[in-house]
Amino acid sequence: MSNRKIGMWLYHNGGGDKIQKKIIKKLKDRDIDTLNDVSLRNAIARNSNIMYGDVKLNKLDLFFSYNAGEQTQYQMYLYQALNRVIPMINSYDAFALTEDKFHTSFVLRNAGIKTADYKLCHRDDGHELKKIIKKWDKMVYKPTDGWGGVGLTKIENEANLDMLMPFLNQMDLRYFYVEKFINYDNTDFRVDIVDGKFVSCYGRKASGTDWRTNVTSGGSVFMRDANDEIIDVAIKACKATGVDIGGVDIIYDREKEEYIVLEVNGIPAFATPEQEKMGLDFNDKKIDLIVNLIDKKTKKINR
Repeated sequence: MSNRKIGMWLYHNGGGDKIQKKIIKKLKDRDIDTLNDVSLRNAIARNSNIMYGDVKLNKLDLFFSYNAGEQTQYQMYLYQALNRVIPMINSYDAFALTEDKFHTSFVLRNAGIKTADYKLCHRDDGHELKKIIKKWDKMVYKPTDGWGGVGLTKIENEANLDMLMPFLNQMDLRYFYVEKFINYDNTDFRVDIVDGKFVSCYGRKASGTDWRTNVTSGGSVFMRDANDEIIDVAIKACKATGVDIGGVDIIYDREKEEYIVLEVNGIPAFATPEQEKMGLDFNDKKIDLIVNLIDKKTKKINR
């Protein structure tokens, strides 16, 4: 009988089910049992326990949460509670930080990592936004908690801003987060890091006249190598935000001639079967590093 047991919630689409089987098998080889497909949506907190059926999740050695598309507020609330008593990958704090674009940029900047210039201002501070657009020429409005390029709006002049403001006010937002629009070649680097180690890099390219590289916004993936500087920036960004597993989006600012971090993704996808056919072959390396990480984190507990 093994002495360690973890809970896991991993996405199934895009080849995720195959990845899950490989992780479970490799953990089994190290005497670590896995309770898989644990959606916290079906868990109930009762007194000192978080119950999933008749399993006390708070008695597990670790919980591995890796499903971006199906997170609900209830799940995140329980994720936070569970992380107060057992280790999580990623930790709730790191996950919550990277879900918020302003907090991520703020933390990265304070760690000396370059990002787009940004401003966060109160919703009633419309005159501040007008001052910014005059100074920056172009800017991007970003919902602080969006993902996949959803809600990103490019503001090219004051007239754009005047049109956008009533819409934002209608949404009853308390603050606005804007970034200076970076002059770049409409491609980015997605760099995967696990436990401070480089896993892979590939590129994403915006489609047609769009400037967003996100695949969900129509962007496409292509083969691309990272140089040492890009890898170094990605490792530092993951360390600063506290993620064990991170996908760092980096672009090259043609004006300032430097690499900048656009985003740190706490649940970067594995290569899909289609992408593997293209030549993206990092899945096995990523699986091995994740299994090592789980092994390391659960060993500490048992000691």
